[in-house]
Amino acid sequence: MLDVTEANFDATVQLSVKHPVVIELYSPRANAQALSDDLTAIANAAGGKFLLGRVNVDVSGQIAQAFGIQAVPTVLGVVAGQLLPLFQGTKTRAEVEAVLGQLLAAAAQAGVTGIADPVSIDANAAPDPRFGPADEALEAGDYAAAVAEFDKLLAANPADAEAKAGRAQAALLQRVTSVDARATLLQAATTPGDIDAQLAAADIEITGGKKSEAFSRIIAVIRDNTGADKERARVRLLELFETLPASDPDVARARRELMTALF
Repeated sequence: MLDVTEANFDATVQLSVKHPVVIELYSPRANAQALSDDLTAIANAAGGKFLLGRVNVDVSGQIAQAFGIQAVPTVLGVVAGQLLPLFQGTKTRAEVEAVLGQLLAAAAQAGVTGIADPVSIDANAAPDPRFGPADEALEAGDYAAAVAEFDKLLAANPADAEAKAGRAQAALLQRVTSVDARATLLQAATTPGDIDAQLAAADIEITGGKKSEAFSRIIAVIRDNTGADKERARVRLLELFETLPASDPDVARARRELMTALF
């Protein structure tokens, strides 16, 4: 989450060529703190799939005027410099997650699938040098190189949880940026027995925020197959788990369903 003012607004919007940017225009007088808290929690849990910028219109009124904002809270999306109105007023967390899922899906179709740099509370905190080469590859959009760099870290320390998560995210980005999202989902819908199509569709769904749908799709493949196909789907599901926080309730639920499907 980044505080946005007139001074850094243009720079924040420019980041949308790399990854989606969500802008919350708010006022402390609007009595909508619950929405702000939900947006921040969702942004933190998303692991860099988008950057949340918050504009206090009482302080930076020119930004609200430029967009013709008449009431707050108002939430906007920016993808590749294109402004996408999302909603005005308060919503439940589930509703917000659904809207942001649609934004991420639109961004994926546009090829805007980079990872936002974390905004540290400690501005002087140095990045972990272990991840320098992988981070550079991610920044350049070279996801194959990023996977290779994470593999080097895991070869040295297979228990490195951060490297596991980074590799899973880089591998996911590598897969989704090499396929047409709409065609992939259509193929999965029309050929339910095509395991490759089902796994690719799950990638698209989880990138678009449809975690439950993605997990259920792969668990169905695990349940309906045996041998190498079952194992391939199981490994893919575990990789997708790594792209999300371990405390994510959808991950916990899917782990339980996986156990049932396996045994």
